[in-house]
Amino acid sequence: MKKYIVQDSPFIVPTNDGKLIEEHFGLASVPSALSIAHMTAPPHWSEPFQTPAFDEYTYIIKGKKQFNIEGELVVLKAGQSIKIMKGTRVQYSNPFDEECDYLSVCLPAFSIDLVNREEAI
Repeated sequence: MKKYIVQDSPFIVPTNDGKLIEEHFGLASVPSALSIAHMTAPPHWSEPFQTPAFDEYTYIIKGKKQFNIEGELVVLKAGQSIKIMKGTRVQYSNPFDEECDYLSVCLPAFSIDLVNREEAI
C-alpha cells in the first residue's frame, strides 16, 4: 500500500458566482480530515456572511482578498496568510479590479453543513 496520494485531478466545485474552486483534498474529492482547495475569485466577487464550524486558513498567491471579520475589514495581498477561527462571523470578497488566486485549508474539512452561510440580501 502506498504511503502517499498524488492529487492531479481535483474536484471542481460547481458555483454560480464566477469563483473557481478546485478541491484537492476534502469531502468532495479525496476524503480527508481537512480540506485543501485552490481558488480564484473574479474581480468584484463576494459571498454572503458565514459563521463556519471549522478553522479556515487562507494564503494569497496573487491579487488581494478582503475579509470582513465581525465588522473589521482586513485586506491581504500576495504572500500573506490568515487563520480565521471557527465560530467567527466572516464575509469573503474581492472588491478589486484584478482576480485573486489563493489557497484555502479548512479543519475539519469544508462541508456545506458546517459553513452556516447567511441568506444573501
